[in-house]
Amino acid sequence: MKWENIIGQEKLQQLLLSSIDDNRVGHAQLFVGEEGYGTLAMALAFSQEILSRENATAAQKVEHLNHLDLHFSFPIFTEKNISLSKRYFTEWREMILNNPYASFDDWTNYLDSEKKQFFISAQEAEDMHAKFALKSFEGGSKILIIWRADKMNEEAANKILKFLEEPPKKTYIILCAEKIDNILPTILSRCQIVEVPRIEDKAVQSYLTSKFPDVDASQITAAVGQARGNLNDAQKILETGSSSNEFETLFIQWVRNAFMAKKKPEVLRAIIRWSHEISAWNRDKQIRFLEFCTETFRLALMQNYGTPNLVYRKLDSNGFGWDAFSTYISGANIEAILDELTDASYHISRNANAKVVLTDMGIKLTRHIHKKAV
Repeated sequence: MKWENIIGQEKLQQLLLSSIDDNRVGHAQLFVGEEGYGTLAMALAFSQEILSRENATAAQKVEHLNHLDLHFSFPIFTEKNISLSKRYFTEWREMILNNPYASFDDWTNYLDSEKKQFFISAQEAEDMHAKFALKSFEGGSKILIIWRADKMNEEAANKILKFLEEPPKKTYIILCAEKIDNILPTILSRCQIVEVPRIEDKAVQSYLTSKFPDVDASQITAAVGQARGNLNDAQKILETGSSSNEFETLFIQWVRNAFMAKKKPEVLRAIIRWSHEISAWNRDKQIRFLEFCTETFRLALMQNYGTPNLVYRKLDSNGFGWDAFSTYISGANIEAILDELTDASYHISRNANAKVVLTDMGIKLTRHIHKKAV
């Protein structure tokens, strides 16, 4: 990944280049930010710079993700008691070469395995140790990029910690994660943290205008506003009309049933069916849906309280009346609604029965949404 192919982020690029120039590159780096901001793209460009300074022929190999001293680890599901990402490296490489800003959702969809649990296992961590016990093929540095390091299970995290504490010579480990919440504090303490901010709207606009020359400028501007610096989302909005069609459809279905349940109690059956549909997803996707719901309710609150300029996403599919809906979200019920979503996310993350959790949360919305502001 060449620096010039990274969209925006000029200040961060200069910061990383300066760290190489001044020989201030720590052996463990943690790039934190949404995938659509370019965490992986930045890690690839950084790795290419390090390796090409040691050997000029390395640049092209890194560009095609086939440099023998550049290794990758990423979440995968268990199959026949094996959880090794190298089994699916060809598919992952293909996806990233096509779009280095691809998301975790894109990856699960790419393998058509949304219902399976993706994670980085202890088995994967042991495989990393074995790879780095060998000498460098080109006699220079060896680099390991762990994509979505926040998906490590606890056993894997402890094994990675040992790797970070006693790394082989001339080794760089770059972890990429959306958040640091699910990463062990002991791992954080051993990493040089690099925060990857949202891409500047101007840079996203320029890129999309070049990539989609036949799309009206107003549509591109709208996509930039909705994506909030996430290049991957911006492209999806232009290509499909929405970055989260499935989530939007299910949110609207939930809210409509909640409104009708007050006068038609039999609608509660529809909410139960709704919860059963979502419970069929894997845990990660369920939590992402709850995060989508949380953000949507917050946007509705801002719409209701007269700050529509801050509302970057409005739901309007299937004839949904966003403006009318937002009048029901106020200080009288927003705290209770967000508490229910937070509790549901917490319990699902702790392996609670998703059908029970989502059914309970879904029914409670029928009470909260009708609570009027004082």
